Amino acid sequence: MSLSQNIAEEMKAAMKARDKVRLEALRSIKSAILLANTEKGGGSELSEEDELKLVQRLQKQRKDSLEIYEQQGREDLATEERAQLEVIESFLPKQMSSEELTAYLKELIVRVDAKGPQDMGKVMGTASKELAGKADGKTISTKVKEILSQ
Repeated sequence: MSLSQNIAEEMKAAMKARDKVRLEALRSIKSAILLANTEKGGGSELSEEDELKLVQRLQKQRKDSLEIYEQQGREDLATEERAQLEVIESFLPKQMSSEELTAYLKELIVRVDAKGPQDMGKVMGTASKELAGKADGKTISTKVKEILSQ
């Protein structure tokens, strides 16, 4: 089942359950899907990879908003963002743990023959492609810097 079909089913369930927060998060995903379809010339379905990128972009937006709300002491808005973030994250693959990510990156660094911080671009290019959806880009970057600096 494609993401848009899955979202439609989830929206029906959220409407029946009168779950406003979940419904709002699902509507934002649906809106982004429709927008992406019209940008590409309409009619064609998004590829699974495009759908993943779209949901990741929404997740990043929510995380950024949440951070701003917390800095400004707006707990009322932060609570709603957290709830919507949970809904959006439920459509993403399971994220790698810190230990799994570190082990994977160490193996990748050996594979691409990276010697130090100057080879970060080589590692990041491969890691970003292979870990799409499994780890956040910022987290990957931080871990790679940490490992290459040792």
